[in-house]
Amino acid sequence: MEKVSVLFFPDNLIAHVEPGTSLLRAATLAGVELKSNCGGDGTCGRCLVKVKDGRVNVKSTGSISQRAKQAGLVLACQSTVNDNVVIDIPKDSRLDEHQVLLEEKDILMERDEDLAAGYDFKPLCRKVKLTLSEPSLTENVSDLNRLQAALRNEMECGDIHIGLHTLRGLADTLRTGDWRVTVTVTQLNGCADIVHLEPGHAEKPSYGLAIDIGTTTVVVYLLDLESGMTLGKKGTYNKQARYGDDVITRMIHASDDSGLNDLHLAVVNTINQLIDELLSQSHVSEDDVHIAVVAGNTTMTHLFLGLTPKYIRLEPYIPLASVTPPVKAEELGLKINPSAYVACFPSVASYVGGDIVSGTLITNMAKAEEIVLFIDIGTNGEMVLGNQDWLVSVSCSAGPAFEGGGITFGMRAMKGAIEYVRIDSETFEVEVSTIGKSRAMGICGSGLIDCLAKFRDVGIIDRAGKLQTDINTPRMREGDDGWEFVLVWGDVTECGKDIIITENDIKNLLRAKGAVYAGIRSMLKAVQLEEEMIDKVLIAGGFGNYINIRDAITIGLFPDLPPEKYVFIGNSSVKGARLALLSQDAYREAQELGKKMTYLELSVGNDFMDEFVSALFLPHTDMSLFPSVVANNDQKGE
Repeated sequence: MEKVSVLFFPDNLIAHVEPGTSLLRAATLAGVELKSNCGGDGTCGRCLVKVKDGRVNVKSTGSISQRAKQAGLVLACQSTVNDNVVIDIPKDSRLDEHQVLLEEKDILMERDEDLAAGYDFKPLCRKVKLTLSEPSLTENVSDLNRLQAALRNEMECGDIHIGLHTLRGLADTLRTGDWRVTVTVTQLNGCADIVHLEPGHAEKPSYGLAIDIGTTTVVVYLLDLESGMTLGKKGTYNKQARYGDDVITRMIHASDDSGLNDLHLAVVNTINQLIDELLSQSHVSEDDVHIAVVAGNTTMTHLFLGLTPKYIRLEPYIPLASVTPPVKAEELGLKINPSAYVACFPSVASYVGGDIVSGTLITNMAKAEEIVLFIDIGTNGEMVLGNQDWLVSVSCSAGPAFEGGGITFGMRAMKGAIEYVRIDSETFEVEVSTIGKSRAMGICGSGLIDCLAKFRDVGIIDRAGKLQTDINTPRMREGDDGWEFVLVWGDVTECGKDIIITENDIKNLLRAKGAVYAGIRSMLKAVQLEEEMIDKVLIAGGFGNYINIRDAITIGLFPDLPPEKYVFIGNSSVKGARLALLSQDAYREAQELGKKMTYLELSVGNDFMDEFVSALFLPHTDMSLFPSVVANNDQKGE
C-alpha cells in the first residue's frame, strides 16, 4: 500500500506513514513531541492540532471544548490519515524541554563530595596494569590462567570471569603489548569480571554513568572512575511521555502487541541522547565507558530492561522482579562499550522502587539515630520513615496532578509554566512568575501548591476548596465546566487563552495532597509515632526542590513541623547511583537496603482511606494537627 505524507508546521518536518495512521503516531515518527497525558486514549485533550490542508478521519472529539472545535482543532490521537495532509501544531500542544534538576553546581564534583556518606573510594570498575611472565616450554600455563593469577595478586577478588568476546582477543592483546596489559575489571557482588583488555599500560581512565530514570525526566552523570570526579551532567524529559503521563497509562500501553518494545526503546533512546551529548562534551569515547548504575521506580526499571510490568497494576500488585541481575550494555542497546555492565538498584515493592532505595542510601538515614522522614513526590508519592533500627516505606497514589495531569492548564516544569503566584487580598489582581521568565502557557506543580495556598489565604476558596463566587472580581466567572478563576488573561499568555483554575482542578489537587498526607499519617500510625517525633524531613526530586514549605503546610500537604526540620536534597536518585559507582561498599549497602525496608500496603485495611477522607480539606478536618495554620488564621481574624 502506498504511503501518505504528513507535514507538520511550524517545524517543517514530514512523516511518510501507512493510511490509517494516527496523527499522534505520525508526529512521533516525524520527531515532533506532542503532549499526550492519557497515552492516546483521547481523554486528556492535550494533543490538539489543526488541519491546514487535506482531510483526516476523526474517530472521537473526546473532551475538546466547544471553542476548540469552532477553531478547527482535532485530537491527534483520535485522527487518522488516508491522504496527504498538512498539520499545524499550537504551542500549548507541544511537549517542550523540561526544567530538570541537575544540582546547583555545574562544575566538576570532587570525589570527597560524592563520598559524603562516609564510604571509601573503591569504584565498581577500575583499570589494573599488569606485567605477566612470558610463557616458555617449561612454564606453559594458558594465557587466561596466567592473566587470572596476576590479577589475583593485584586485587582482592575470588572468582574472575571473562566474556567470550573479550576472551577471543586475549592472546593477541598479550603479545602485542609484550606481556604488559591493562585490564578493565568490574566488581559486582563479590565477583571480578574482565570487561576490556588493552595492550601495554594504558593511561586513559575508565568511565561510568550514573542514571536516574524518572517517569517525567531522565538524568545522566558521566564520571571519571580513576579520580572519582563528575565530568558532566545532562537531563531531559522521558520520551515515554508520548505514551502517557503516569506509570499506569504506560503499563496499559505495554500490554499492547508492540507496546513494551515502544516504551523500552523510548527510554533507551532518551538515555542514549544524553550519553551522546555528555561524551561529545567531555571528549570521551563510547568504548571507554565500562559501567552504568541505574536508579528508577519499579515500573521504569521494568520498561528499561524490557520486562513486562503487566502485573504490577493488578491486585495483588506483583512485579516480575524486585532484584535484577546486571546485564551487558549491548543487550539493552546502550551506546557505551558493548561489554559494559549495567546494574539497576533493587526495588522494595511494586510502587517503591530503586529510586527510593537510592535516596535512602544517599541520605544515610539507615545509619542515623534520629527519626527521618524521606519524601519523593512526582507522579506518585513514595515515602520512607525510620532510622538505623527500622525502615518503613509506602507509596500513595497521588495521581499526576502535581505534574500537571488532570488540571485544565496544568503542565510540567517547562518554559512558560507558572511557578509562583501573588494575589492582592482586596482587588484579587494576580501576578505570576514563570519558568524562563516568558509569557505564561500553564501552571506546574509548585505553582499549583502556591496558588492553592494563596486562594485560601485571600478567601477565593473555602476549606473544602469551593470557589467563593460572590467575591467582587471579573476573574471569577462561570465557564463551560462550572465556576473558574482566571489567573492570566489570554491577551498576555503565550497560548492566547485565559489560563484558569476550575473547581474540578482544585478537587484534583485536594485529592493529590490528601493522598500524600494520608500516607504519612498511615506510616506514623503503623509504628505508633506522633508527627512531632520526626526529627528531620528530607524532600527529594525535581518537583520537591521548588515547593514552598510554608505553602505546603498551609494546604495540608506536609506535617506542621518547624521549617528548619525540612531539608531539600535535590535529585537523590542520581546521587545514590553516583555514590554506588564510586564505592563497592555503597553498592552492596543498596542491595541490603532493598531487603531491609518494610513495605506498608495502604490498600489493606481502612486506615489509609480514613486518613485520606479527613485530609480532603484545607488543611485538614482536624485543625489541631496544624497549629501554625490556626495561629496564622487567628492573626488575620478568621
